[in-house]
Amino acid sequence: MTQPSNERGQGAADVDLPTQYQPANVEGRLYERWVSAGYFAADAARDPSAPAYSIVIPPPNVTGSLHMGHALDHSIQDTLIRRRRMQGYETAWIPGMDHAGIATQNVVERELAKEGKSRHDLGREAFVERVWQWKAESGGRILGQMKRLGDSVDWSREAFTMDDDRARAVRTIFKRLFDDGLIYRAERIINWCPRCLTALSDIEVEHADREGELVSIRYSDDIVVATTRAETMLGDTAVAVHPEDERYRHLVGTEVELPLTGRRIPIVADEHVDPAFGTGCVKVTPAHDPNDFEIGRQHSLPSITIMDERGVITAHGPFEGLDRFEARPAVVAALREEGRIVKEVRPYEHAVGHCQRCSTVVEPRVSLQWFVKVEPLAKAAGDAVRDGRVAIHPPEMAARYFAWVDNMHDWCISRQLWWGHRIPVWYGPDGETLCAGPDEEPPAGWTQDTDVLDTWFSSALWPFSTLGWPDETPDLKRFYPTSVLVTGYDILFFWVARMMMFGLYAMDGVEPFKTIALHGMVRDQHGKKMSKSFGNVVDPLDWIERYGADATRFTLLRGANPGGDVPVAEDWAQGSRNFCNKLWNATRFALLNGAHVRGPLPAPAELTTVDRWILSRLQTVVAEVDDQLEHYEFAKACETLYHFAWDEVCDWYVELSKVQFDDERAEPTRRVLGEVLDTLLRLLHPVTPFVTEELWTSLTGAETLVRAAWPIADDDLLDKDATEVVESLQRLVTEVRRFRSDQGLKPGQKVATALDFGGSPLAGHEEAIRSLARLTAPGDAFAATASLPVEGVTVQLDTAGAIDVAAERKRLEKDLAAARKEVDQTTKKLGNEAFMAKAPETVVAKNRERLAQAETDIQRLEAQLAALPAG
Repeated sequence: MTQPSNERGQGAADVDLPTQYQPANVEGRLYERWVSAGYFAADAARDPSAPAYSIVIPPPNVTGSLHMGHALDHSIQDTLIRRRRMQGYETAWIPGMDHAGIATQNVVERELAKEGKSRHDLGREAFVERVWQWKAESGGRILGQMKRLGDSVDWSREAFTMDDDRARAVRTIFKRLFDDGLIYRAERIINWCPRCLTALSDIEVEHADREGELVSIRYSDDIVVATTRAETMLGDTAVAVHPEDERYRHLVGTEVELPLTGRRIPIVADEHVDPAFGTGCVKVTPAHDPNDFEIGRQHSLPSITIMDERGVITAHGPFEGLDRFEARPAVVAALREEGRIVKEVRPYEHAVGHCQRCSTVVEPRVSLQWFVKVEPLAKAAGDAVRDGRVAIHPPEMAARYFAWVDNMHDWCISRQLWWGHRIPVWYGPDGETLCAGPDEEPPAGWTQDTDVLDTWFSSALWPFSTLGWPDETPDLKRFYPTSVLVTGYDILFFWVARMMMFGLYAMDGVEPFKTIALHGMVRDQHGKKMSKSFGNVVDPLDWIERYGADATRFTLLRGANPGGDVPVAEDWAQGSRNFCNKLWNATRFALLNGAHVRGPLPAPAELTTVDRWILSRLQTVVAEVDDQLEHYEFAKACETLYHFAWDEVCDWYVELSKVQFDDERAEPTRRVLGEVLDTLLRLLHPVTPFVTEELWTSLTGAETLVRAAWPIADDDLLDKDATEVVESLQRLVTEVRRFRSDQGLKPGQKVATALDFGGSPLAGHEEAIRSLARLTAPGDAFAATASLPVEGVTVQLDTAGAIDVAAERKRLEKDLAAARKEVDQTTKKLGNEAFMAKAPETVVAKNRERLAQAETDIQRLEAQLAALPAG
């Protein structure tokens, strides 16, 4: 390993570790010390020769609480940033929160409702002050929860999408986009929430299958249309058919009377219509359907709004004043009375959009809103990935990214809220319009636009606004572009694409991050999405409380394959806690037996074969883990570390080292054991920071593992010969243990054994073999009852008196009879032509597997019976 000489061995090792690891006694204390010591702080002016590495945390909502998705996302980022910090990079991990316009306004409005008030009672200015007051008192709970998880962020850089610096950035980019003709105001169809009374972005609309109705309505003898929203027919301004549809070609250009209204509407030909769907006729309601809106623009159709912002019908007639869901059956009833209903399908399951915040059914609605013209911005965002400036990991996710940016519609950025960045546009007394930048003041008496910007507008600036943009700051120069964006694939389109567009635009073509590392969703152990309705939601804070932050992180990362969903289960978290305990116990044993890291490693000639083997394996593991983390293969890295730590270090090397502590081999072995644990704890630190910090500082006497050097594999320590010998030893011991188990011997029970090594290289390891396999030297009365030839060694065991031979013979004979019966039954079944002709292939295969297993059992049981002593 390559380590700074001043990192370890300067202080005394702490051999007084508690007998058990209690995360609650360690985590809070260590985190406070890390923060107060400034270990996480980034400094743009520090060591300009060090490479920079920066990550911005996807800002959680100020209203939010840590959930499993956050825990996974933050664990991945912390692993990346901690490793780079140990590799000598100048690291900046920037925390912050999103003001969450709709969600936060709803929270405060609910509080006001408890007081019998609404925001209108307070007025806009007082309401916004009330929201700021709520944020100061109750918002940002998730930041404290991030600390409990162990996030090594630079808290001095904490940002908020509504703070003064971000507000200045928002005003600046809005002004630039406006002046460049990339922001405009127009009437377009948008997602509208009748409860929140605001436009919604696509990501704020959740689609779910709901049971509704599909009603077919006869407009004339030739025209029948079908709809799930019968009330919208009041706003129809055309019927569309495909231009190549022979059934209706003769009707194109004519008119038909719209039922219930007396209005006559045209029949138009449009290629958007699918002639094979339904009757091939489509009702066109431009004001209340996004597809119809586009048809209406293409054919210059009028747009008739038939309901208000609360979803109440405004069309003159008998339905005026009804809620949209009251109007629907009323319209159908009126049509039925006129004999217009051709068919009614109930229930009819179809996807319905709901407001993410209040679950109200979203209404498509034509509205005067502000938009970003995305075409040139989206093209630049696509090109940055296509030409390799930005890598998407895993690469197969790039196709989904292109499908979005290459077909993006103009982005509606205005929201009818009071909480948020207010549109920086003012209107003069004579209809003048002025967009004012952050350092500009509008003329006196002008009125500012009442809308605020979509929350995603300010968060799209996150990678550069958090570094001081629009000013040319040292941070911006050192840490932009950021190194990697870690986020879930579910917001690849919405947030990532917007950051790409704005980053490339604001920073003159320089991308906001070099890599987009996508992870999946956290699911339960059966692969099912976590949902309160399913009752399978896991609170990460509960796991942290019961199993510790390290166990929670390790459980999540052990399932984190690039781009794949992450299944978790409570027993896996318990297993991760057990792993932390295993590390604790191994390190405590090592310290009690004098393991240390003082001075250089002894020369290979001074080391035992076992010592050379573990050092060789260590180099291989260092190289593997380093490569796996470099390629975002967190699950593989955790598996590699888990099996090396548990299977090789704890179960083999620690046990083998015990026989070397009592002679001249002791001191070199203590140094090697210290080296192995030192390096293993460094490798594990990015994933499990708390337990490794506590153990490493106890082992080395050094100040902290946070800024210790990341291990580098030393090929000079690779030792093929030592590895072959120890692997042979492991196979021998494993075979003897298997035989003992088959004979019913207890694990700790000693058995007299004679070992004939012949010319085997294992001859020098007799003490270790006897220790690991619980074998004693043969006495005068030794009489071998079994002989095992393994790895060139003849192992002769005297089990007489060690087991109840008669009882063991009876047990084996019973198992042998059962195995023979299984062979008889499955052989007959597989020889039955009728069974073979009718049984599914999976059933046949299963029976063949049972036959093969039974035949193997017979061979094993017969051998065990033959090995029993007479009697």
